[in-house]
Amino acid sequence: MSDSVYKIIDLVGSSTTSWEDAATTAIGRASKSLRDLRIADVQKLDIKIEDGKPAQFRINLRLSFKFQD
Repeated sequence: MSDSVYKIIDLVGSSTTSWEDAATTAIGRASKSLRDLRIADVQKLDIKIEDGKPAQFRINLRLSFKFQD
């Protein structure tokens, strides 16, 4: 196994349905411009409330990907 270097970025995904959908949205978007995604670490979950009801699920992710040669 060779030595590797990884970059870590922070992302925020949102969904009107669930935190899982919010994570899927963030990772899906990141995968369009980044290759070799490795780990998504959940940093924070929150809910935007409107009129006393959940309106938007938000997830903050720390995402790592491998640097390419």
